[in-house]
This record gives sequence, structure tokens and C-alpha cells, in this order.
Amino acid sequence: MAIEKLPSGTRGARLPPRLLMRLMMPVMTWFHRRAHDRFGGQELLYLHTVGAKSGQARTHPVARFDDGGGGWIVVASAGGAASHPAWYHNLVAHPDQVQAEVGGTNRRATVRQLDGAEREAAWAVVVARAPRFEAYRTNTDRELPVLRITPVD
Repeated sequence: MAIEKLPSGTRGARLPPRLLMRLMMPVMTWFHRRAHDRFGGQELLYLHTVGAKSGQARTHPVARFDDGGGGWIVVASAGGAASHPAWYHNLVAHPDQVQAEVGGTNRRATVRQLDGAEREAAWAVVVARAPRFEAYRTNTDRELPVLRITPVD
């Protein structure tokens, strides 16, 4: 169940420094949970991964889009940055050690990177529900990875 890592870009949106994000993430997650796992009108999924380099457990709130089959579509957009978000690197390194938490229920999950017509169909759903994702795509020259997260019973 390997995931082929897509190449980074050469241009894109600027992201806050990693140290700032690392300090702010627990506070932001607390607010997200108090808002019933929503942020900016978007439903969130808490992606539990294993660090690509550190091997330590990591939790990342990401926008989720129901796929109609009990799973979710997520996009490794990083706001249109030139590089992929850390959680994408973690998924590529350890695709068999992923859990998805929705509504307070944490379940083991499989991850599949979409391509071709399947990716385009999922992308159309994403931008229909959250038009700002189209701006993320135009901010960068990298292909934004679109992934399907499926819970395992």
C-alpha cells in the first residue's frame, strides 16, 4: 500500500515558521474541538500519523470531504505552499500506521493517493464544497495530492 510521493514545487504561498505552528497547533486543536471539529465552516478530520523522521506520534487537523462511501477525501494543500505539509510526508513514510478521528471516534485507516479521472472527480467535489481550494492550486506549481482516507473496521 505504498504511496508515491509527488514532487514539491518551486513557488507557492508562504507558511508560518514551523516553530510557531508547533506552538499554536495544540491551541488551535482545542478551539476546533470546542467548535465540534469545524474551522472556518469546514468539517475537520484529525489525522494521526507517525513522523517520517522522528517516528513519534503526530496529530494533524485537516479539512475533510465525505466521499459518499464511508470515507473521506483530504487534500495536501498546505494553503498552496511550494512544499507539501508535514502530514503528507508522514503518510508517505508510514502509510500503514494511519488513524482517522472524526466525531471523537478514532479508527485505523487506509490511505490511497488518487490520480487520473478519480482524482479529477474528487477534486471537483472538493472545490464545489470549498472553493478556496482552487486558489490553493493556482498559488503553487506543484500537484496538490488528493487522498482517500478509508476507516478500517
